[in-house]
Amino acid sequence: MYIGIDLGGTNIKAALVDKGSLLKKLSIACPASESEITVLDTLCGLISKLVNDQVIGIGAGIPSVLDREKGIVYNVANIPSWKEVHLKEFLEKRFQVKVMLNNDSNCFTLGVSKCGEGKAFADMVGITLGTGVGAGVIVNHKLYNGKNTGVGEIGSLPYLDSDYEHYCSSTFFPRFYGKSGKELAELAIENDAIALQAWNEFGKHMGNLIKATMFCYDPEAIYLGGSIAKAYDFFKDSMWTSIQEFPYPASIAKLKVQPSSLEDAALLGAAMLCEE
Repeated sequence: MYIGIDLGGTNIKAALVDKGSLLKKLSIACPASESEITVLDTLCGLISKLVNDQVIGIGAGIPSVLDREKGIVYNVANIPSWKEVHLKEFLEKRFQVKVMLNNDSNCFTLGVSKCGEGKAFADMVGITLGTGVGAGVIVNHKLYNGKNTGVGEIGSLPYLDSDYEHYCSSTFFPRFYGKSGKELAELAIENDAIALQAWNEFGKHMGNLIKATMFCYDPEAIYLGGSIAKAYDFFKDSMWTSIQEFPYPASIAKLKVQPSSLEDAALLGAAMLCEE
């Protein structure tokens, strides 16, 4: 039995996981603007509510690059005080169990691979679409980390006048259309022409991101997560039109791209770190 952690600047989520199934989930607001120790104490308080004598490991997904072996996280997104936190050492000393850390997008991808639709694919990529763009890479059913858990930072690849994150994250919509993705999704349901245009343009950029992912990793499947993935129906057609420009038709014919339907994939994946 493991505890999975999904650390975010808005909320900290924790779950008790056994054999790939989520037994209990808790969430608390993250005191992101406060000190390093205040955030740590809040995290530990949440973990304490789930710990029992059957828990043999804690896995945590962190929105940052990190030293996976030493368990040090650096410059955590949206938590300014977390510049360099020796999180593995801190939690192991506090709870006396094994602790494993990884990037949050890697945890989403591992969750889909081990507990969701990705079980069927040896080589797959998970892409998270939110305020940023992140990804995780599965090779032969195993999470590929790289040296600094940064293998999937495809959002930072150069694209047009900036990078893919500039055009494929939730920031695209207010930047170019003056409304949030949620607002434009609601308008698209009503067949608003400007909203439909926004999602059509977003899909073209997503198609280019998928092609870049294919060049980098040549996966069998790509699963999407994050808030924007819920609006997949509004951008899938233009995305696939763009994907058709990939120079190897046989690769396109075999590729599967869709949102993951697995709830709490990142929490499950964090727990599954303890089995990697």
